Amino acid sequence: MAEQPTPSDVSRQSDRINTAQPHTARIWNYWLGGKDHYAVDQEAGDQIRKLHPGIGDYARADRLFLGRAVRHLAADRGIRQFLDIGTGLPTADNTHEVAQRSVPESRIVYVDNDPLVLAHARALLTSTPEGRTDYLDEDLRNVDLILEHAAKTLDFGEPVALMLLGVVIFLEDDEEAYGIVGRLMDALPSGSHLVLSHTVTDPAMPDVDAAVAFWNEHGTPKLTQRTPDQVARFFDGLELLDPGVVSCSRWRPEADVTGLPDEVAMFGGVARKP
Repeated sequence: MAEQPTPSDVSRQSDRINTAQPHTARIWNYWLGGKDHYAVDQEAGDQIRKLHPGIGDYARADRLFLGRAVRHLAADRGIRQFLDIGTGLPTADNTHEVAQRSVPESRIVYVDNDPLVLAHARALLTSTPEGRTDYLDEDLRNVDLILEHAAKTLDFGEPVALMLLGVVIFLEDDEEAYGIVGRLMDALPSGSHLVLSHTVTDPAMPDVDAAVAFWNEHGTPKLTQRTPDQVARFFDGLELLDPGVVSCSRWRPEADVTGLPDEVAMFGGVARKP
């Protein structure tokens, strides 16, 4: 079962879409091989790739990380509910598709405040008959509204997986970012999990800083990088699952005789609330 955005919702939010300025969600879609982007996004994406040739790999690594994390939580950890904030544009293997493939009765609430995502939200709202999906057009900062709406679909008396992939990078203030993640996790019961990924700054990857600087000059919304240690702080008080906070490409990758995948400057982790 799925809650559908009304045509008036989509029309009203579509008026907010700026097609003259590159946008992170559309560039991400371009790097993933999707079709929901404009020439301005492709041009910016190509320029960023010139500054940092491997940056398109981050989008793919983050997407594969999402799939591996959700499969593990649904199939091995008994998680049946997912709150996915900062959803991004629909593509292959969205959270509900991965979760319901393992556990058909899984329930998923998506949250994003990007009007382009709302315009495509129907692709996120398919569901197995046993499960349910819902979509909320809301900003990450509005924690109380997110929790109030999510409670219509999710049972906060049972464990929930909070998905924050590539979204807290849009919160420039560190204390605000840590505080929001903390408030969300505080609202979830024991046994819930946090899945979070974040672009990092690292002396070993200097070209990443140049690519982010280019983006922040020309695109929207602005991005904030944090060090791997700062990313790990989002998991304070939680029980990190192996291998901890690492490059998304190296979080439980599929077996490969060639060894570990190359690192990308998108780090992530999965942790359990005691």
